[in-house]
Amino acid sequence: VQLQASGGGLVQAGGSVKLSCTDSERTFANRGVAWFRQAPGKEREFVAAIRWADANARYSDSVKGRFTISRDRARNTVFLQMNNLTPADTAVYYCAATIQHWNVAYRDMNSYGNWGQGTLVTVSS
Repeated sequence: VQLQASGGGLVQAGGSVKLSCTDSERTFANRGVAWFRQAPGKEREFVAAIRWADANARYSDSVKGRFTISRDRARNTVFLQMNNLTPADTAVYYCAATIQHWNVAYRDMNSYGNWGQGTLVTVSS
């Protein structure tokens, strides 16, 4: 697995969790990196994406204002800071990266050729 995601766990509603994603084989330079999530019984959905070159970030409507995606160049790592969590945020969170460049279809899973193994975030009420 090329991408490593970490940071999931159990948190109470209203709490916060910070996820991390790194590429063990090469830098994220010029690529797009995103987080998707999949709740039990539901399809995988887009959460947030960041254009590595200039840190331009995009969000789904459901997380805008609560989640922040960011990157650390020195650590070749992308973070997803999740605040004010609700039980509806419970899911396995996957990080994904494009093969070479940012893709304008950043909400589409098919835009990403590298995926991490997923990390579970459980929000209790």
